[in-house]
Amino acid sequence: MLRIQEIKLPLDHPEPALRQATLKRLSIPDAALTSFTIFKRSYDARKKSAIQLIYIVDCEVKDEAAVLRRLAKDRHIGLSPDLGYTPPTRAAGGQPRPVVIGMGPCGLFAGLILAEMGFNPIILERGKIVRERTVDTFKFWRKGVLNSESNAQFGEGGAGTFSDGKLYSQVRDPRHLGRKVLTEFVEAGAPEEILYVSKPHIGTFRLVSMIEHMRGKIEQLGGEIRFQHHVTDILTREHRGEKHIAGVVLASGETIETDRVVMALGHSARDTVTMLHRRGVFLEPKPFSIGVRIEHPQSIIDCARFGEKNAGHPVLGAADYKLAHHASNGRSVYSFCMCPGGTVVAAASEDGRLVTNGMSQYSRHERNANAGIVVGVSPEDFPGDHRSDPLAGIAFQRHWEEQAFIAGGSNWHAPAQLVGDFLANRPSTALGSVIPSYKPGVMPTDLTRCLPEYATTAMREALQAFGRQIDGFSMDDAVMTGVETRTSSPTRMTRGEDFQSLNVRGLYPAGEGAGYAGGILSAAIDGIKVAEAVALASVGRAAA
Repeated sequence: MLRIQEIKLPLDHPEPALRQATLKRLSIPDAALTSFTIFKRSYDARKKSAIQLIYIVDCEVKDEAAVLRRLAKDRHIGLSPDLGYTPPTRAAGGQPRPVVIGMGPCGLFAGLILAEMGFNPIILERGKIVRERTVDTFKFWRKGVLNSESNAQFGEGGAGTFSDGKLYSQVRDPRHLGRKVLTEFVEAGAPEEILYVSKPHIGTFRLVSMIEHMRGKIEQLGGEIRFQHHVTDILTREHRGEKHIAGVVLASGETIETDRVVMALGHSARDTVTMLHRRGVFLEPKPFSIGVRIEHPQSIIDCARFGEKNAGHPVLGAADYKLAHHASNGRSVYSFCMCPGGTVVAAASEDGRLVTNGMSQYSRHERNANAGIVVGVSPEDFPGDHRSDPLAGIAFQRHWEEQAFIAGGSNWHAPAQLVGDFLANRPSTALGSVIPSYKPGVMPTDLTRCLPEYATTAMREALQAFGRQIDGFSMDDAVMTGVETRTSSPTRMTRGEDFQSLNVRGLYPAGEGAGYAGGILSAAIDGIKVAEAVALASVGRAAA
């Protein structure tokens, strides 16, 4: 099969135009083109009056070898890579079942791959099944009643369940593991377009049924999933001068013996990270970012990105953006997890600590666009001696989340400020034309109460720069809602090239909570890699 890259067509091209463009690029008659499929479709909107669609096409042709020889100098034409996934090994039997802790995207795919290879994994999830979890999360949003074990962070599907459902990443993926992830999602009920659009997304409601389907597949393959099973301790043993994992202990007091544990925590499992530190697992602090969610009318972003003529075009959908600014105080400010046509959501998981995030449904038809506007922080910003305390970043997050809770009125309302007031360095006392989407509600106030001074200084400078890039971005009535603290994990469970903890053999840190992913797709890919490492090590030991 041949792959052709960089086929450019007008936004509103007729359907036959893509086939005709393919024939033209290959210089072959219609009869010689046996079949073709779209591998990827993106767009170029730099010229709003002439937006182009850009295709990558895979096609079957007669006398493929002759076509390749004739077009050998065209760097945009070549053989299509093999996108199929083949597990690297099979279970040998007679060994303890591997345990996967956490059922976010990383744990979900680690469990799936282990099950496909015949290892019959046990997956432990502290939260509830996804539909019960959804009820608890919506109860918090509507009534301000937080369940600290079942919320936007904890439960089947992980934090990505209540997000935009973005399925793209910038991680290197030479083995096309991302294709395995997307294919599994389509099999579970995701729209087939996620296989070819440049920025695929699913949305929360579709994720719910997809996760249920994948749970069923894991169980059919021999995996076992236990919900509301909170791991509170690990067991280790010494062997030849090394520490090895020996099992896990649950809140109920039950012990599960195993010599292989995939630690697929999310970025908010602070109590589990603290336990690992207490047990001597090697951890280190890592950078992350802190800031707010900003909301604009989606129509403003659509017009700024696509022009009035193309705003709302069904192929383009709701417009997104990606912005970055290096401030004069040395801080980097950037947009994070942009959610077109979405809502700002309450993402708290601890009493008295307020956190925001963004979410969209598949349709992206809500009134506002929102995104994190966040500032990079490093271990040097954390309290105490970060060199001796890998948990200092957690303390940093908790401090500002507590300040946000207080600034919002200590009732789960979020502190909010109009951009015009923020730039003028004055508290907001009322809202303007932009209606904030955060539930249970917002409290107009001064966001400098719940952010570091260097962050607010950098954000004021960045907002004005962003306003020069996107017309209307720094509009006075745009709403900023605080705080966004969980952009990524503040700690890393450092692992070696074999994917095992540096000082606990058989412990496999994985995904976002371990510091090795950021988002649904990258976490899922990491879960696949770690599952393969577990399997290969297990089979190797059995053979020895």
